[in-house]
Amino acid sequence: MALLSSPLNRMTQKKGWGSTVAGWFIVQDPTAASTQEGYNPDSDPTSDASVPSSAAPAPPLDVFKTAPPEAPGGEVDFDNVFEAAGIDAEERERVTRTLSLMTDLPPGTDDTVKKQIVMASLRAFNVPVEKIIESGAQELQALEAYIRTGAADVEKVTTEADQRIKQYEDEIAKLKIVMQQRVEEQNKVMDSCNSKKLEVQKVLEFFGQDAVAKVVRESPKLHEPAH
Repeated sequence: MALLSSPLNRMTQKKGWGSTVAGWFIVQDPTAASTQEGYNPDSDPTSDASVPSSAAPAPPLDVFKTAPPEAPGGEVDFDNVFEAAGIDAEERERVTRTLSLMTDLPPGTDDTVKKQIVMASLRAFNVPVEKIIESGAQELQALEAYIRTGAADVEKVTTEADQRIKQYEDEIAKLKIVMQQRVEEQNKVMDSCNSKKLEVQKVLEFFGQDAVAKVVRESPKLHEPAH
């Protein structure tokens, strides 16, 4: 009996549970993962921390009847997610009511007693257990599909963004080359022109500064140099 209640056995049981719904169950408590690192449900449940997965996202699940809602700021509208997956209000209420019955019991209530009380209440409400299980599994399926849809969208956005960034980086590199070439060309032009100015300047200096100044002042073709 002690073995059945050991942490390792409970973990094994959870992993077994997950196989019944295609791995949609969360084996590790998501609150234990770092909010900065992100929670990865597919990480090793025996590890101390969860890290983001670098693997390609899981294939999408075709469960949505209509487009699921967006999650601005990471806030999920669960009712609309479930509605988009074809889970109506009555089906969602079954899960909500059962969860409420479970959580409203006094803390420390024995699991056996807890189950007896909840089952009795459900019978009183005339809610078939099979329907609750079906609705719960549907919700898990919808949530997993929502995660996968979001992951696929993130991969698409990041891939496109990476491509655009690469294009911009290539364009920036080309522009830098053009800029450098133009600067180098202008420096050569300046050196060449200054050399030629020195040659012409010898001619003007031959006639003297006063003669040059007089011609510059009187010629309509010339502008006096700015000081």
